[in-house]
Amino acid sequence: MKSNRIRVLVTGVAALAMGIYAEVGLYGGKDLPENPSVKVAVAQGLKWLVSVQGKDGGWGQDGGETSYVRQGERLESQGNDVANTAVVAEALLHTGNGPKQGEYRESFERAVNFILKHVEGSPAEGLAVTDLSGTQIQRKLGPYIDTFLTSKLLAELDGTMGDAKANARVRQGLQKCVAKIEKSQLKDGSWNIAGGWAPILGTSMASQSLALAERKGVAVNQVAMARVDEYTKNTFAVPSASPGGVAGGVPGGVVGGVIAGSVRSAPPPPPMMADVAAASAGVPLYKRAQELEQLSRTKEDRDKNASQIQAIKAQLSDTRVINGFGSIGGEEFFSYLNIGDSLHRTGGPEWEKWNAGMKAKILKLQNEDGTWAGHHCITGRVAVTSAAILLLLGDREPVVQTTSFKRN
Repeated sequence: MKSNRIRVLVTGVAALAMGIYAEVGLYGGKDLPENPSVKVAVAQGLKWLVSVQGKDGGWGQDGGETSYVRQGERLESQGNDVANTAVVAEALLHTGNGPKQGEYRESFERAVNFILKHVEGSPAEGLAVTDLSGTQIQRKLGPYIDTFLTSKLLAELDGTMGDAKANARVRQGLQKCVAKIEKSQLKDGSWNIAGGWAPILGTSMASQSLALAERKGVAVNQVAMARVDEYTKNTFAVPSASPGGVAGGVPGGVVGGVIAGSVRSAPPPPPMMADVAAASAGVPLYKRAQELEQLSRTKEDRDKNASQIQAIKAQLSDTRVINGFGSIGGEEFFSYLNIGDSLHRTGGPEWEKWNAGMKAKILKLQNEDGTWAGHHCITGRVAVTSAAILLLLGDREPVVQTTSFKRN
């Protein structure tokens, strides 16, 4: 009887440990996926990414189309940037390449060092972690996307670096980014700062990074978290246009980060929602992806926001919504990541259908050189290839939930 109790206790502790590891975002296994097609595709993408890493440890971007890239050209003329480097580092991390393990461990470590140098060299005031401006990814996701992507990466790395000095460096960088993000939140609760085509995706990444940092023990302003949560609920309440349109019933493009155009099929938003609608740049896919991720993070969130989540899922069954802008650009890839993360949290038939369909979709889009390129807006192969790899590995992400075990 005593041995049985001990066995149960050990099993429980092991299960709890697994739950804790999932919570802090450790990615299991060094091997690539068992699916042969996915395994080959991911390996080819990683090989290309590592082959174009700069001597300084960073990545830049190219125009996207392989045929337009001069032979031997490695980087954008402006040089390597933090945002592209952070996206590649995420792809490396999620394929089992971390501070102390993986085939591309050295590339990963150089990338993290590149990013941390920029964070450490940035002023305490202001949102920027780099003095490089006008990059493609900034023009599309907002001028401070480097900060948001960096904060998310550092939050995932926090406490996993393998030694105290490296962990302290990551924590200090993360705290600096968190402080920058908190102080720069807009009055409506978002970070839809003018200067990008789809800043709503930047808001999503900023919010995710704060949530991850908080789970790692970093002090995060709860007012900031409550405000972005309220912002998300408000944007969901704003009527959307037909699936091919944009948020708030407004078609067309973005001027200075704010949607421009005239109302189409949907009625104008209520006066109290007008500012929210105007700031939600992009197309319905980008908004729905941000909303779904924000509203479904925890079981409590999913219970509280069940009706909104179900309504968003219903819209995502419309292929016109899933097609986003009409062709697959980097913004679509990043939106798909938000949706996949959200569906994976609860699992079930919806997740299985999404995961299988997304894998098939992404595999068909891979180029002969192992890369992926966006067909509009974010076209650069560095960011899009990294995002594609993350999508193919969506089922390897930790499902954030409380681990339970059966007592005998």
